[in-house]
Amino acid sequence: MKIVTVSGPPSSGKTSITLKVIEILKREAFKIGVVKFDSLSTYDDILYEKTGVKVKVGLSGNLCPDHFYISNIEDCVQWGISEELDMLISESAGLCNRCSPHIKDVLSICVIDNLSGVNTPKKIGPMLKLADIVVITKGDIVSQAEREVFAFRVKQANPRASIIFINGITGQGSYDLAVKLKEAKAFNSLENKRLRFSMPSALCSYCVGETRIGEEYQSGNIKKMKI
Repeated sequence: MKIVTVSGPPSSGKTSITLKVIEILKREAFKIGVVKFDSLSTYDDILYEKTGVKVKVGLSGNLCPDHFYISNIEDCVQWGISEELDMLISESAGLCNRCSPHIKDVLSICVIDNLSGVNTPKKIGPMLKLADIVVITKGDIVSQAEREVFAFRVKQANPRASIIFINGITGQGSYDLAVKLKEAKAFNSLENKRLRFSMPSALCSYCVGETRIGEEYQSGNIKKMKI
């Protein structure tokens, strides 16, 4: 089964471009499944179900979405294989911009929108810097000059990635991404595979429910500013 990871900041257009690509792949009789990872709630599974694809939803609740994702992705892969899918797409939101959802050898996509500001590509960590493909959305709303400057900033952050502009409403550009997805590697399992970069460190006193402020309540993995 081919496996693809799709990530990006909230509301960048991940679900829209994924739906457009699924429409194209379904014409070629691809049997596709989607696993949607989110924090508190999502309605994207309803949109996916309307296209006729198999969907699973994972809500991390009070856990870091990345830690939740990597703890569950192998079970999702086995679910996809049991459903005899040709392709499994994992979609997750990069809520902190330090997210690290990409797995070595697994085709990875980062979706980022042209309205987020020209300095945004430098502010996003492994989610963008280690992606194989960077999809830029909402380019129809800005000028050609702004599109080119934004794409240049993306190239500075990730020189080896392919850049594809896609309109999430019309689907323009999605065929190019569909071609890339068809080239994704197939796997029977992700057991013993590795993330491309370590996840954000965790497990301080606030991770496990502390709400009080002050040094006496801080323990574990604490980082202090130099003031």
